[in-house]
Amino acid sequence: MTAGGTIRALGMMSGTSLDGVDAALIETDGIRVSGFGRSAYRAYSGNESAMLHAALGQWQGGPDVTEAAELSVVAHAALAEAFPEAEVVGYHGQTLAHDPHGRGTHQAGDGAALARRLDRPVVWDFRSEDVRQGGEGAPLAPFFHWACAEWAMGQGLLPAAPVAFLNLGGVGNLTWTDPTAPAPEATGACIAFDTGPANAPVNDLMRQRRGILRDEGGNLALRGQPDEDVIAHFLRHPHFARSAPKSLDRDAFPDLLEKVAALPDADAAATLTHAAAAAVAAGMALLPDLPERVLVCGGGRHNAAMMAALSARVPSRVVPVEEAGLDGDMLEAQAFGWLAVRVLRGLPTSGPGTTGAPAPVCGGRISHPRRR
Repeated sequence: MTAGGTIRALGMMSGTSLDGVDAALIETDGIRVSGFGRSAYRAYSGNESAMLHAALGQWQGGPDVTEAAELSVVAHAALAEAFPEAEVVGYHGQTLAHDPHGRGTHQAGDGAALARRLDRPVVWDFRSEDVRQGGEGAPLAPFFHWACAEWAMGQGLLPAAPVAFLNLGGVGNLTWTDPTAPAPEATGACIAFDTGPANAPVNDLMRQRRGILRDEGGNLALRGQPDEDVIAHFLRHPHFARSAPKSLDRDAFPDLLEKVAALPDADAAATLTHAAAAAVAAGMALLPDLPERVLVCGGGRHNAAMMAALSARVPSRVVPVEEAGLDGDMLEAQAFGWLAVRVLRGLPTSGPGTTGAPAPVCGGRISHPRRR
């Protein structure tokens, strides 16, 4: 790796949907994107997903944490071995608990163990330093969203104007970014926050009622009718009254599934899907101004019911991020490759507009393989 030059980084992400691991190569100097490389996905088996679900909400030392952490390292190592060209690996780990104003944030998985397995440097534990400095520790993709918008603007795929990115994983997060700003940490370059639950409640509903991982394509929700009374009650949660930046734990809305317990499957799925869209619509009011378009990434954009609900409730044009030449399945994995290079270079990975930290923060730990 040359000082200041372009690095081939492999970003790896296992999100709160608990469905598998994404891995994607990116070439970057830690500021601008030079190119996007190949990607891959490793699905969790039903037993593996159940193991991770069992550990949700637990902190270090919890009864199921060791198994979840070991699974995370093994699964990520198996996927990373298919990318020998990567000079550094950005490893997010598996979020099990997130309480930035209380116990902190917990991503299970030992980056040092992964570095030894791969015989390559690994950058990990991206969120803890931001929390220590008074930030929310999430979301962390917004600075990369700025880099993506700047890249797309340079390719002629986006105008030189603010744009919003909406990531729909287990939790939804929204980034407003100005690609004409000189850097993502510049004042006014990025505003970001978690909108509310996204895929997680629907996934949990499908696991509980039908024994499957998700409402594939939103097919069940499309056959149902949302219960607007449930959605109105949901929007009275204190999260929606808070100003940005703000973040959420995956299970911050524990009563949402209870509220749809009496509904038929299709109506319950429709209600949870529209609740996620309503949360995004509420979040749009917190942006500096209304962007012309919202670029949707993450698994939620494959859900036709979710995309229809967003189009019905959000005042901007809602389109898949592919409209800007980007890969919506791999954007978060790419983000942690880009962030890994920023950590190597000592550049900020978060700041006041994205996590509420009082000043820009360079988070992340660097683990090198054992020297022979």
